[in-house]
Amino acid sequence: MAEELSLLIDGATGYAIYMLDAEGRVTIWNRGAERMKGWTEAEVIGADLAIFYTPDDVAAGKPADDLARAAALGRIEEDSWRLRKDGSEFLAGVTLTALRDDAGELRGFGKVIRDVTDQKASEAALVRREHHLRSILATVPDAMIVMDECGIVSSFSTTAEQLFGYAKADVIGQNVSMLMPPADRDGHDGHLRTYLQTGVPHNIGNVRVATAQRANGETFPIELAVGEASIGGERIFTGFVRDLTNRHQTALRMKELQSELVHVSRVSAMGTMASTLAHEINQPLTAIAAYLETTRAMIGETEDGLLGEIAEALELAAAQSLRAGTIVRRLRAFVDGGDTGFKAERLDTIVEEATSLGLLGAHEAGVSVTMTIAAGLETVLVDRVQIQQVLVNLIRNAIQSMASSPCKELTIATAPDRDGWVRVTVADTGTGLSPEIRDRLFEAFATTKEDGMGLGLSICRTIVEAHGGRIWAEAGATSGTAFHFCVPLAGAEDV
Repeated sequence: MAEELSLLIDGATGYAIYMLDAEGRVTIWNRGAERMKGWTEAEVIGADLAIFYTPDDVAAGKPADDLARAAALGRIEEDSWRLRKDGSEFLAGVTLTALRDDAGELRGFGKVIRDVTDQKASEAALVRREHHLRSILATVPDAMIVMDECGIVSSFSTTAEQLFGYAKADVIGQNVSMLMPPADRDGHDGHLRTYLQTGVPHNIGNVRVATAQRANGETFPIELAVGEASIGGERIFTGFVRDLTNRHQTALRMKELQSELVHVSRVSAMGTMASTLAHEINQPLTAIAAYLETTRAMIGETEDGLLGEIAEALELAAAQSLRAGTIVRRLRAFVDGGDTGFKAERLDTIVEEATSLGLLGAHEAGVSVTMTIAAGLETVLVDRVQIQQVLVNLIRNAIQSMASSPCKELTIATAPDRDGWVRVTVADTGTGLSPEIRDRLFEAFATTKEDGMGLGLSICRTIVEAHGGRIWAEAGATSGTAFHFCVPLAGAEDV
């Protein structure tokens, strides 16, 4: 029986198995211990177990402490660093068992050692990979969903939770089709089965626009990209989902804003022309009315039927001339200073919306843009769309003026002006203005462009002056032109 036990112990070559007497000296040493630690049986029999411990552990009294704990507890198990004969260290899985006879007398100790260095390294690497994956899932800006080849979700990122309104526990283990509108669910499962059978992808490896559904039943547009990988012979799919709601809303808002600005531009152009015509037409209308009334007075009272009819027609014509003059004067008053519905508006929002439209194509044209929005000037009392029209007009003019300039720098800034007013500046490094055009820059039909109508800056002046402000141009510090205009700050009562 003893011989069979000895064969069994020596056959366990993957383990270091040895016996210690009650004082901790080696009494039995198997081949696994020789292979793992490097000492032969002849070298180690009778040696104290302290030779297997690191110098720090020996200095701390760990060998004796381990024996005492094993004697008190019956057995101890731990992972601890041990020494080989060549002085190298390895991480050992240690089991130390106290051996007692029938009377309870301590006879010695049995020790089993297993080298767990590689195992622990693999476990640590696995933990690191898991932590890395969790970090990615927690911080990836797009929603990230991992599923198996049956469409069952195995990972659901933090962003996905926020985007869809589901907790991880609600989605993991469920079919990913739960995140789709009902009309798309059957189609998804069919596409997945077809791909697994034929290898022909429908969505895999492509980026496409689709529709998803939140936990509350709301549907929304998404950009979907799906990738495929094989782990341990099993296919997994990773989907990245980006919410396009804001992008669609921004595009719609830009379209509406552009439509508003085009409309205001046309109305303002018509207003400028109407103001000019009103000024010129008002005096002739007044003269016509005066001539008609004079002619009627010359006829006087008469018994002649024909002259009476002529006199009546002259009275009607004079009245209609006066009415036309009144309409023209009211139109001119409205264009020159009529209130179109001023409201308290955020200046930074006005500038941001106007520049997003005015700067279209600026980057491609090599224009660098600097924006400086001063603090403490947040709210102004303006017609938002009209002021944005002024900004868009000035920005587009600045970009066009720099078309042939080697240096293309556009500056948009706000700053305090006189008390209760804020100044907005659009400056460029373009060709600048010639002296002959500068004096009549804001007059209707004055232009420096070959194909220009000369209404843009005139419209800007009309809008700014309708706000009670002013607009002017100056030569740039080194080159180009700086356009400035002022609008009123909103008071507490306006807000």
